[in-house]
Amino acid sequence: MIAEPDGPEGRLRRLTTIWSRAVFPVTSTSLTRPEFEEQLLPLARRLSGALRARVFDAGEGEAVGAALVGAHCTAPDALSRSLDCVDAYLVLYCGEGGDQEDLRARSARLQHAMAAGFARALRERTLAEQEAIAQAALRAQGVVAQALHASEARFRAVFEGAAIGIGIADLEGNVLQINGALLRMFGGSEQTLRIRNVRDWTHAEDAPQVWRLYEELVRGEREHYHVEKAFYRPDGTVLWTNLTVSLLRDPDGNPQYQLALMEDTTERRLLNLRLRYEATHDALTGLPNRTLFFERLEKVLSAGDGRRFGLCYLDLDGFKTINDSLGHAAGDRLLVEVADRLQACATAPGEMVARLGGDEFVALTTGTDTQREVDELASRILNALVAPIRIDGRELTVRGSIGVVEGPVGERSAAEVLRSADITMYRAKSAGGNRFELADPEADARTITRHGLTTALPAALDRGEFFIEYQPLVRLGDGSVRGAEALVRWLHPQHGVLGPDRFIPLAEHTGLIVPLGRWVMEQSVRQAREWRERYGDGTEGPLRINVNLSPCQLTHPGLVQETVDILERTGVAPDALCLEVTESALIGADDDLLKPLRRLAEMGVDIALDDFGTGYSNLANLRRLPVSVLKLDRSFTQGMQQFPADPVDLKIVEGIVALAHSLDLAVTVEGVETGAQAEQLRTLGCDTAQGWYYARPGPPDRLHELALADATG
Repeated sequence: MIAEPDGPEGRLRRLTTIWSRAVFPVTSTSLTRPEFEEQLLPLARRLSGALRARVFDAGEGEAVGAALVGAHCTAPDALSRSLDCVDAYLVLYCGEGGDQEDLRARSARLQHAMAAGFARALRERTLAEQEAIAQAALRAQGVVAQALHASEARFRAVFEGAAIGIGIADLEGNVLQINGALLRMFGGSEQTLRIRNVRDWTHAEDAPQVWRLYEELVRGEREHYHVEKAFYRPDGTVLWTNLTVSLLRDPDGNPQYQLALMEDTTERRLLNLRLRYEATHDALTGLPNRTLFFERLEKVLSAGDGRRFGLCYLDLDGFKTINDSLGHAAGDRLLVEVADRLQACATAPGEMVARLGGDEFVALTTGTDTQREVDELASRILNALVAPIRIDGRELTVRGSIGVVEGPVGERSAAEVLRSADITMYRAKSAGGNRFELADPEADARTITRHGLTTALPAALDRGEFFIEYQPLVRLGDGSVRGAEALVRWLHPQHGVLGPDRFIPLAEHTGLIVPLGRWVMEQSVRQAREWRERYGDGTEGPLRINVNLSPCQLTHPGLVQETVDILERTGVAPDALCLEVTESALIGADDDLLKPLRRLAEMGVDIALDDFGTGYSNLANLRRLPVSVLKLDRSFTQGMQQFPADPVDLKIVEGIVALAHSLDLAVTVEGVETGAQAEQLRTLGCDTAQGWYYARPGPPDRLHELALADATG
């Protein structure tokens, strides 16, 4: 139970609080003040008991004084402040009901006893500490002596047993000590090594800073240095080391010795050189590989002083055929022979040959007149390939296509130079091969743009960058609008509006033509439905939409079903759709290719044979093709732009029209640009026409305007 504040215990605690606040600031203790107060409370209780005891006992005061020393209250101020508190407050808080004079006399005697006990305890503690220090000093001397002996033994064990070479020399370079590892690294006798001065241990491949660092160290200007250094062994072989040299000073800090630590790196260096060679050279031919070639090319291109470079990028013509027919082993032997011939072509200073991979090689030349040198180098390479290569009893004729890039250094990066050479090489291959072509910045730009368009095509379709323009199909008999041909355009973010000639071949090459063609067909058929809903069917049937089919779409297995699905989803009758197929796509077509077209024709979809007259198809094949419309190429109308028209063109068109009508085929003519052409074609019996004379391709509303004009005319 906690005593009331006014009871004896409460008054005792107030005394203790005052005492702790007075003494705590001059006490060396880790306790907090409340914790320190709790430590003083038993002492205050002993003083209170001694003050009120029947028989006075001074020993209680001495015990309290000694306890203060035990509580680390050893400062002189701690004793004086404690005595002041006892003098002022002990009788006040603990002497209630007693004789005040007697109590004050007892308080004074307790204070004297506390001082005596404090002094005696402090003296005993001091003597004990001095004795402990003396004993510790004696023990330390013994430990130091033992440690010095052990340290010397350990140093000798480390020095002799270390796996790295250790040598000690004075500042004049005289060798004082060497360990066994260093002796084994150099070979020979210890005397042979010790008679050599450190300054004599030079090597031809020493870096310029090695001996500068050494001189700075022996002058005391640096404490240590670390270098890779080679040494000559007594037998003349070379020892490569990681060398660390440190300066040893005397107790006053003056330079005294030099300590050398050597790690033998000879085998590691040879291994690294071997790995470096394997990493930078082609394993099959031994030529520098792509990595080393790029390092060399980047170094050449970063050089200044008006230097130039020339690069030949070679790709073997028909190597895949050899590889596939004779096997990869024969192909590898052929590549080795080609590499040997190429290396023999590039022996002048500044020339190198490398293999980039597969059957692709590069040759590099540098100098001040590389315009002439690179042409000569390309010619030497082509001439070196003329002689047949004999493999497995066969004489193989090898040809190559070379792209040549030449120019001043510093204008292009290595990647840009190689890309230009690669593009130029393919231009040489497209021209028939066995030749070299010079790089053309404009041709490079076109190729890069074409590649950029190819990679952007899939995302462009997803982003809705394509749109459709429509060019009207007009009846030549009465000038009325019969329908329109759908022509897709690409609204490119950088290049603006691109016509189909810019991206349809790319879509064909990548296979994107299938989803793009499906999108064009669906959008066009939906537009045809809107036209029919807007102004109904014409007098000779509904307005028709013509959609081009690429050869890739013709072979797509889902063509028929996708067309049916589109017509059903849009609610458009099959006779409102005409699919245009180029004549070249159907040359030599077999029944499997024609089967989808026949199914579509049987459904009521018109099939038009586009660009008729530009190919070499047999006219008799028209009977077996499921077409209902012939579209004459615009080349037939060009001869009608002059007056009088070319009679040969007139006869050809007249014959085609007669043939078509005899086979119950309608005839449409492209490229009509003048009224004279339109009239001449009408006279010849052509059914419909399209061209700038009527309207350029445009938005779907323009067809509506033309149709309204027909209706009101």
